[in-house]
Amino acid sequence: MKIAVLGGDGFVGWPTVLHLSDKGHEVHIIDNLSRRWIDTELGVQSLTPMDSIQERCRIWHDLTGRKLAFHLIDIAKEYDRLRDWLRDARPDAVIHFAEQRAAPYSMKSDRHKNYTVNNNVSGTHNLLNALVETGIDAHLVHLGTMGVYGYSSVGAAIPEGYLDVEIENLEGEKKGLEILYPTRPGSIYHMTKSLDQILFQFYAQNDGLRITDLHQGIVWGTHTDQTRRHDQLINRFDYDGDYGTVLNRFLIQAAIDYPLTVHGTGGQTRAFIHLQDSVRCIELALNDAPEAGDRVKIFNQMTETHRVRDLAEMIARLTGAKVAYLPNPRKEAAENDLIVKNDQFLALGLNPITLAEGLLSEVVDVAKKYAHRIDRKRVPAVSAWTRDIAARVETDPEGTRLKSVS
Repeated sequence: MKIAVLGGDGFVGWPTVLHLSDKGHEVHIIDNLSRRWIDTELGVQSLTPMDSIQERCRIWHDLTGRKLAFHLIDIAKEYDRLRDWLRDARPDAVIHFAEQRAAPYSMKSDRHKNYTVNNNVSGTHNLLNALVETGIDAHLVHLGTMGVYGYSSVGAAIPEGYLDVEIENLEGEKKGLEILYPTRPGSIYHMTKSLDQILFQFYAQNDGLRITDLHQGIVWGTHTDQTRRHDQLINRFDYDGDYGTVLNRFLIQAAIDYPLTVHGTGGQTRAFIHLQDSVRCIELALNDAPEAGDRVKIFNQMTETHRVRDLAEMIARLTGAKVAYLPNPRKEAAENDLIVKNDQFLALGLNPITLAEGLLSEVVDVAKKYAHRIDRKRVPAVSAWTRDIAARVETDPEGTRLKSVS
């Protein structure tokens, strides 16, 4: 297939590009390189040293003989260029990663909220609009988030996107109805993904677009089979409080003898997936495309769930690190359960990678190798969800920890 990967320079985008190219597909990367500019804005760099996207593509070609094409396009601002590229290239599939992906970054300030909404929602709508305008029958695969669901408190498993409900009509008869699972986003970022769902639903039913939406859990791990092949193909690795995912951040903290920072009680339950499984799920979804006129196909792209404090305690036992319980900058329940169905990917043949000591040690080894690149002041999660929360917590002068303000 000819596949366009929007956001192909990113944390999940880059290993997906390599995985699909390795499978023999013709892959085109479309990216505005905004994630690299955000590094500059935040004053923090990837733990792993990253070459330019052009150099990464060159290394892959030298190594494998397979070409990767890079196109510098901002899909949220350059609709005409996106539409024209699609019309000329006519890809068989489009994978959409081109959204600002960090909940803490989306909550930093009013400017960051506006940026996240404008970038994510406009980019998604521009893509859908352009697919209709060009008339190409490309399968759209979107990387969504488990965060659109919020957290169930009724003890039932969260289904894959759709909920069967029963309502009573005016005659008093019980009627069955299938609806999108009610969204309860926990941040501006998660809200944009909830809005994506509505856009997908409209364009699928109105214009017959073929769409798959992947509600993904938190990604952990460093390598895929392809990124291991050359030092310069290494994936980006975020450890800071805005972009670092919780499990990777714990492993980084353990590697540099920094307390594992658990915010609140640590009773928040999260869904997780290893990076290698993430790219494999995307391949499986590509090969299981809906037909024109079908509803949006929704997968829960996760393999296991864990409470944050349980993860911290497991890593503390593995590494000898200490655990520090700090005020929670997020507005969320102190404790929650999370039961999730992921039957569809299992039925398609996914053999999940689960948390294992060897894989955890691999991340710690990477962290130790590049420990000289870590700015310890960037490790804490300090972006507050509301002004009231911001007023109750602050960082110490060196930014190494959060503390309560009485």
